[in-house]
Amino acid sequence: MRIGVPKEIKVEEYRVGLTPASVREYVARGHDVLVEQGAGSGIGASDEAYRAAGAAIADTADEVFAKADMIVKVKEPQASEWVRLRENQILFTYLHLAPDTAQTRGLLASGCTAIAYETVTDARGALPLLAPMSEVAGRLAIEAAGLALRKTTGGMGKLIGGVPGVPPAKIVIIGGGVVGTQAARMAVGLGGDVTVLDRSLPQLRLLDELFGGRVRTRYSTLEAIDDEIAGADVVIGAVLVPGAAAPKLVTRKDLASMKRRAVLVDVAIDQGGCFETSRPTTHQAPTFVVDEIIHYCVANMPGAVPVTSSHALNHATLPFGLALAAKGLRALIEDPYLRAGLNIHRGQITNRAVAESQNATVVAPEVALAA
Repeated sequence: MRIGVPKEIKVEEYRVGLTPASVREYVARGHDVLVEQGAGSGIGASDEAYRAAGAAIADTADEVFAKADMIVKVKEPQASEWVRLRENQILFTYLHLAPDTAQTRGLLASGCTAIAYETVTDARGALPLLAPMSEVAGRLAIEAAGLALRKTTGGMGKLIGGVPGVPPAKIVIIGGGVVGTQAARMAVGLGGDVTVLDRSLPQLRLLDELFGGRVRTRYSTLEAIDDEIAGADVVIGAVLVPGAAAPKLVTRKDLASMKRRAVLVDVAIDQGGCFETSRPTTHQAPTFVVDEIIHYCVANMPGAVPVTSSHALNHATLPFGLALAAKGLRALIEDPYLRAGLNIHRGQITNRAVAESQNATVVAPEVALAA
C-alpha cells in the first residue's frame, strides 16, 4: 500500500502523522510512503531524514492525496483537504466529528473510509490512540492554568502551589480519566489543593489509592460541581463521552458563583467543550473572558509540544496503521477494536455517537463494510 503523509495545515499545528522512525517500519514491511515536503519540520525532522527512512518526498499536498491509498494525519482534515479525499481511500487521523457537521458532510461526500483515532478501543474498553494525547493535554492544562492565573496575563495573581504561610490555589478537575489523572498529577506536584470529580466509583477509588490522600475525590453530581466550582481558582474540564459531543457541565449562569478571574480550562473543546461558554481558541490567542471568568479553550493543546506529542502518538497508532496497510479494509473486519474507529465509510456514518449528535442515520460498521 502507498501511505501518504501531508503537512498539517490546522492553525498552529506542528505535529506530523508519521515520524521518520514510523516510516521506516512501513517501508520495512514493503509499503511505499509519500511525505509532503516540510511535513516534519515542526518536530525537527528534515526531508532528508524521511528519505533516509525510505520515504519519497512530494512537492505538494495535492500529490500526496492524489497518489496515496491511505492518508495518515494528526488533526481532522480541513475544508481544503476534504475535497482531495476520494472513494476507496482510507483516512486515519483524529476526527472529532460529533460537534463538526461541516467536516462530517465533507467526508461523506468524498466517499472515503475515515477511521478516527479517538474511537479505536482495546480489550479493556479503553481508548489507546486517544490516551497519549490525553496524557499530554492533561499535563499541559495545569501549565496553561498556572500562566492564566498570573496577574501579568490578566489573572487573579495566584501561584498554584502557594508558598509557606500562603495557601495554594484550589484546583477542581471534572473527570477522572486519563486527562484528569494527568492534570491531578501535575497539580499535586506543584503543590496545588486538588479535588477530582467523577461518576465512576472504581475510578475514584483508584485515584484515592494512586495519590495516597493528596487528592480529594468526590462523586460528580450537578450539586457537587456547583459546590466545588464556587470555591475554585481553576476548573479543568476533562470529561469525555467517546465519539459524542461533550456534556455542558458548567453553564453561563454558574459563572456568577465563581471567583472573579478564576480560570476554566476546557480540554474537551475538540468535542464541543464541557462549559457552555467555551469556544475554540488558538495557541496565539489562547484565552478569552466571559463574566470575568478566564477561559482557556485551545483545540489542539498537544500541538504546542509537537516533538513529545508526535512520538507519543506514533507509538500508539503504528500497530493499527501497519495492520491497515497490510490488510486494507479486511483489518477492520477482523479486528473489532480497530473497527470501533470507523466513523465514515463510503457516504455512511458508522459511529452511533456521531450520528446521534448530528441527528443523522447510522449504519452499523459490519453492515457498511459488507456492502
